[in-house]
Amino acid sequence: MKKKKTSFKGIIPPLITSFDKNGDFYEKGQREIIEFLIPYIDAVYPCGTYGSGPLMSVEERKKVAETIVDQINGRIYTIIHVGSANTRDTIELAKYSQQIGADAVGAIAPYYFKYSEKEIINHFVQLVNSVDIPVYVYNNPSLSGNNITPAMLEKLSKEGIAGVKDSSFDLVNFYLYQDAVENPDFDFIIGTEAIALGSFLSGGNAAICGVANVIPEPLHDLWQLVKERRWGEAQKLQFKVIKIRKIMKMGSTLTSCYAILKMRGVDAGQPRLPYLPVSEELYKRIENELKKLDVI
Repeated sequence: MKKKKTSFKGIIPPLITSFDKNGDFYEKGQREIIEFLIPYIDAVYPCGTYGSGPLMSVEERKKVAETIVDQINGRIYTIIHVGSANTRDTIELAKYSQQIGADAVGAIAPYYFKYSEKEIINHFVQLVNSVDIPVYVYNNPSLSGNNITPAMLEKLSKEGIAGVKDSSFDLVNFYLYQDAVENPDFDFIIGTEAIALGSFLSGGNAAICGVANVIPEPLHDLWQLVKERRWGEAQKLQFKVIKIRKIMKMGSTLTSCYAILKMRGVDAGQPRLPYLPVSEELYKRIENELKKLDVI
């Protein structure tokens, strides 16, 4: 089993990728997003769902990862999402992530086609064996179409997988994962802010939160309260995060991120087609609701 550099803890945004009006990677915007977020977060998880990984080529993903690692410059941890529809590209991206100095990589199960348990496990075993940095499984069955069951995670933990990001939105599944894996150094990371507090109470290490892309402050404060075991105050903040999340979901949560960052004075660029920027009307509605909550 590979030795882990660190155990990932705290609040981690699934970092969005900045594009310009032509749909090209917007490096200036990416660097600006990172500088805005760093005071409030513990790591980043780029090139995944929020990071538009499947909308980019392998070479584009390499450029984005390289820019992010360079801008962070060791100040916080970086887990690069390298998952793709095939094993070869996944391994190529993982090797490149290690080469540029990423702390770890994560990967969703191969998507679009349905695969057997044997095929999925073989995919991740090959990924683990291709690099010398920790590898995390990203479970998002609604997007991949291939669920990582607790029994599969148990097998993968014995093959060297360092942890799991669970975006099943099922706290019971999160408990079953922890029950299945015996390795005490295994990282259990919830993949949504919606049940962040519940995951921490169950023993989770960290939360990868879309809201942390744009309004990281309450999630940062929530994590501090969790560490201090101030559960009542943490519960109030969890409800506030839920309200922010509902506002983000007035449109596509991904496209809302670019709009909200603009409201906060961050030049985040815009989403890549086929995503469209939010309409002017929706922009104003989101802005008004966030102002009512006093978060922008």
